[in-house]
Amino acid sequence: MDKIKLRYGCNPHQKNAFMSVMKGDSPVQILNGAPGFINMLDALNAWQLVQEARTATGLPAAASFKHVSPAGAALYKAVDDAYLKSQYIPAGNWSKAAITYIRARGGDRMSSFGDAAAVSEKVDVTLAEYLKGEVSDLIIAPDYDDDALQILKTKQNGRYLVLKMDPGYSTDEVMEKRDLFGFILEQERNTFPITAEILKNRVTREKTIPEDAVQTLLLANIVLKYTQSNSVCAAYDGQVIGIGAGQQSRVHCTRLACGKADKWLLQRHPRLTDFAFKDGMKRAEKNNAADQILEWQDLSDYERKALEAWTTKNIEPFTHEEKKEWIRQFKGICLASDAFFPFRDNIDRASRTNVRYITQAGGSVRDEDVTGAADDYGMIMAHTGLRLFTH
Repeated sequence: MDKIKLRYGCNPHQKNAFMSVMKGDSPVQILNGAPGFINMLDALNAWQLVQEARTATGLPAAASFKHVSPAGAALYKAVDDAYLKSQYIPAGNWSKAAITYIRARGGDRMSSFGDAAAVSEKVDVTLAEYLKGEVSDLIIAPDYDDDALQILKTKQNGRYLVLKMDPGYSTDEVMEKRDLFGFILEQERNTFPITAEILKNRVTREKTIPEDAVQTLLLANIVLKYTQSNSVCAAYDGQVIGIGAGQQSRVHCTRLACGKADKWLLQRHPRLTDFAFKDGMKRAEKNNAADQILEWQDLSDYERKALEAWTTKNIEPFTHEEKKEWIRQFKGICLASDAFFPFRDNIDRASRTNVRYITQAGGSVRDEDVTGAADDYGMIMAHTGLRLFTH
């Protein structure tokens, strides 16, 4: 079993860190850079997510990973100039791979800062050029055009980590192991396929889920499979727009996911897409400013002054009613939970984000109350019977 030396473990003082493949030759090639322990955790999990999403939907898939959970993920769908403008990205002849990753990264622009990128498709020049201008730590993909690879090799003064993964690789290992504090824990790998079968048990009065929402719900559930639990995922139009991950309370996951989704929807408002930023501001700075504008009422005087220094015009904050009215126009928003909803408060919060379609495991003693809440709001909810915890 050949070992690949890693730069360090979770922290720089953990000097001894290695990676090896269980059987045979390594399916991953390091084309540039030197990986660390967390780099490989993110890369290998992100790769599994995009491969599974590609298989489940037949569409190109991409993910943006941070700290062993996705910050965003998306399926390919053509976007217009207005969408690109909302992401502060210029119109251009972007490839399918580039658009898919732009959508994935754009699901949570702040959390994707310094991400691990994964795409199911070959990386071309347009995706490489886009990545060159973003703060990102690595990319994993099945292949690279030669000129795209040369562009990526210049990123971060030549340190950008570029990984090539064999798309035909799979493992026949049934069990997974983890060493912890002198103990070895083992479990069966979670290989349960996420398909439309998990959506068949629709428990609400309304039961129709259109095909585009089916694909979005499949993506959301696949994302949960690779997200630290507890987790809840909001998605729209084949794209993740909010994840609440790693919380001890499910309603806090829902609040996080829906709060991020609200901001994603509001970022498409003309007041933000046409915001008068000062010349020379980078995209990450614009993302931070847009996020703060949506928090205006809660900012201190110091924060407001700092924010005002980034614009050439007076800031016009959103009222609560303006936010609600804007969000109400988006139809087909989905919400998925990696386990059952124990109380209706999760559904009540989801209603404020205009969620229409919900999946959850079911099996709570309060299933009837939770289903009743979904019926109150005219939602369609399916019990998947599937828990998707990841730790």
